[in-house]
This record gives sequence, C-alpha cells and structure tokens, in this order.
Amino acid sequence: MNLKPQNNLLTNENIDHVDIPENDIPMSITEHLEELRQRTLFVFLFFLFATTISFTQIKIIVAILQAPAVGIKFLQLAPGEYFFSSIKVAIYCGIVATTPFAVYQVILYILPGLTGKERKIILPLLISSVLLFITGGIFAYFVLAPAALTFLISYGSDIVEPLWSFEQYFDFILLLLLSTGLAFEIPIIQLLLGVSGTFSSSQMIRAWRYIIIIATIAGAILTPSTDPVTQLIMSSAVLLLYFGGIVILLVLKK
Repeated sequence: MNLKPQNNLLTNENIDHVDIPENDIPMSITEHLEELRQRTLFVFLFFLFATTISFTQIKIIVAILQAPAVGIKFLQLAPGEYFFSSIKVAIYCGIVATTPFAVYQVILYILPGLTGKERKIILPLLISSVLLFITGGIFAYFVLAPAALTFLISYGSDIVEPLWSFEQYFDFILLLLLSTGLAFEIPIIQLLLGVSGTFSSSQMIRAWRYIIIIATIAGAILTPSTDPVTQLIMSSAVLLLYFGGIVILLVLKK
C-alpha cells in the first residue's frame, strides 16, 4: 500500500501564491536594533545641522514669519526675549526640515520587510503625510495667518495702538502653522481606517452631522486666536479634507 502523508507542506504550486517581501534579507534582532540606532542617529544629526543652519539664517526666517503682521511693531518685553525666541524658531524650523528626511529613513528601514501589496499602501501614505503637512503649513501662512491678523489688528485699532510681544507673536504663528499641518493629516487617518476595514466610506458619510460639530470644535481648538474668521476658515478646511478623504476611499472602493 502506497500511503502519501497529508500535511501542510508548501508545494511549488502554492509557493507562488505566498506574498513574500522583496529583497528580504534575514537579520537578527540585534542587527535590526543596530540599523534602527544608526538611522535614528542620522535623523538626529540632520536635525542638529538643520537647526544650526536655521539659527544662522534667523533674520531671514524672522522676516518671513513677520510678513503677515503688516504694520505691527514688535517689542522685546524681557531681557533675552529675542535670543530665546530665535532659538525656539530655529528648533521649529529644524523639525520641519528634518521631517522629510526622517520619513525617508523610516521608508529605508521598513522597505525590505514589506510585501508588494504593503508597499503600494504604506509608502504612498508616508509620502502623502509629509506633503499634506507642508500643504497645511502653506495654507496657514498664506490664508489663516493673514485673516486672523487682519481681524485682530483692525479690531479696536482706533482705540489702542498694536504693539505686540515678539515672543508671543511667534508662539502664535508657529502654533498656527503646526496645528494646521496636523489638521491636514485627516485624509491619511481616514485612509488608514478605510484600508484596515475599521470604517468604510459609507459609514463616514453617515456621520456627517457629527463631523460638522467636531470640525467646529476643532476649528476653535486648533486656531490659537479667538477670532471667528480664522475658526470658520479652519472648520471649512477640516470639512473639505474629511470629505476629500471619503472621495479617495470611494475611488478605492473601501
């Protein structure tokens, strides 16, 4: 009697259907940790370099950030306020400049272990997240900041003369740029939820009433100013981003 063992061994036929990572090189945990340490060190050194360059060019950067505040005279209200504010601005610029390089290092680290299907999802999401963050910062600089500053300057200008603290202004403008950049990541979160099957596009559409309320609250929280114009623009941007994410999921049939 010729008995053939019935087991789950892979045959040449079903091996072709297994999604194996491309260029997968076996590495020990120690080797993975060493590579992670090296790439983290690269990112940190790049951050130090970008921050140093930003500090050496601080006058140019300050002039760019001051541009939306037309007609405002800035005061130094405490000893060393300009110096410490310059360091803060340089650090923020270093973080922004380092973010694309950090994402690039993350891609290089995870790329060998990704299957072809995972690469088609994860890599575009990482690149898109950086582009959306930059787009959010540009939107805040050219749209939100002028709208907020125009309202704040014109309101009560016939009663009080606008003399602003240098440090407080840059806290305001940097927080506005950062919060808007984070708000523009909404489509990325939606794509992750949709691709993972946590929420579908139809479920997101049905939640539109709640999203309007959430967008209104987000507009009030994310904008450092309390003027209604900036909050309205931010809320509208959040809604457009949300429904834009739904359109992408509908195209992907998720």
